[in-house]
Amino acid sequence: MPPAPPVRLPELTANPQQPSQLRLRGGWTLDHAEAIGRQLSAAPADATSVDASDVERLDSLGVLQLMRFARRRDLDFSRFTFHDRHRALVAAIEDVADDRPKRKREYGVNAALERMGHSVVDNLKDSTALLGFLGEVLLKLLRMVREPSRFRPTATVHHMEQVGLDAVPLVALLCFMVGAVVAFLGANVLRDFGAVIYVVELVSISFLREFGVLLTAIILAGRTASAFTAQIGTMKSREEVDAIRTLGMDPIDLLVIPRLLALVVMLPLLTFVGMVFGLLGGLTVGAYGLDIPPPQYLSRMQDTMEVRHFIVGLTKAPMFAVVIALIGCLEGLQVQGTAQSLGERTTSSVVQAISMVIVLDALAAIWFMEMNF
Repeated sequence: MPPAPPVRLPELTANPQQPSQLRLRGGWTLDHAEAIGRQLSAAPADATSVDASDVERLDSLGVLQLMRFARRRDLDFSRFTFHDRHRALVAAIEDVADDRPKRKREYGVNAALERMGHSVVDNLKDSTALLGFLGEVLLKLLRMVREPSRFRPTATVHHMEQVGLDAVPLVALLCFMVGAVVAFLGANVLRDFGAVIYVVELVSISFLREFGVLLTAIILAGRTASAFTAQIGTMKSREEVDAIRTLGMDPIDLLVIPRLLALVVMLPLLTFVGMVFGLLGGLTVGAYGLDIPPPQYLSRMQDTMEVRHFIVGLTKAPMFAVVIALIGCLEGLQVQGTAQSLGERTTSSVVQAISMVIVLDALAAIWFMEMNF
């Protein structure tokens, strides 16, 4: 067989009939890497398209060099024309070109504004997803009312034990300590005015209206939302959620609604426990630190305590429970199947749940204040 003719060096010229189009010839391969770099560097600045159909040989280096040239000149790579025998190679390299390592993080005002914009868009997407998930769960709850056989009492009671009973010691201890701290701080301020006795009203009103439900919700947001995300996310990673769908069952009925109902039932009860132990913390400080006898403390608390403060605190508990349960379950269902995704979603569920609880509590406080209730 006669030897194959040698491949010509890479050439880049302007098309005489269309000056804005570049024509490529020769071999655009690794053997001519330096020549390719020189040709592309000397290319006219007004070029808008490239005709590579006359290229004799083309390898991955040639394609990558042309893609880099297109990015550098801000050209549309789809306007590069290749020979039929080279299109498969170009398509394959285009598919894997985005898998290269990410660039280092950029700093500066523009980069900060870009990251902030991406964060805002991501938060809007998360909010939209949460609203859509809320609507789906409400529809499934209405369906469960029509079809009581879908209700899972065993799973609901199990989650009530995990969410409520197991959290009682933690809620009681933290609320007791916070009640004591509030009494100490209030006494330090009120002592200058000779009104230490008003610590009773301070502790009572603050825990009945705000601290009792807020501390309990924050504790469950960190403890329960993360548990929901980790449990459902692990099932998603093991494809157990897909298996549930394959068996003809609804993951919302099996995984979400029992957790939601358990939290809605137990959070008001835990809030009541938090209120009681917060008041006990104030009573303990009043008796042993402020020289207020317990009978006097209890008598003044009974005279000044109003039922409306208790109602305000308890009415916010179911709302916080719904938010915590929905965020924890939604983040778990969005796990992609990797350990990194599970960790990120667990962290995200805790942050979102605590943030939403605080925001909703602030809005509720403003509304009740405007309603003079």
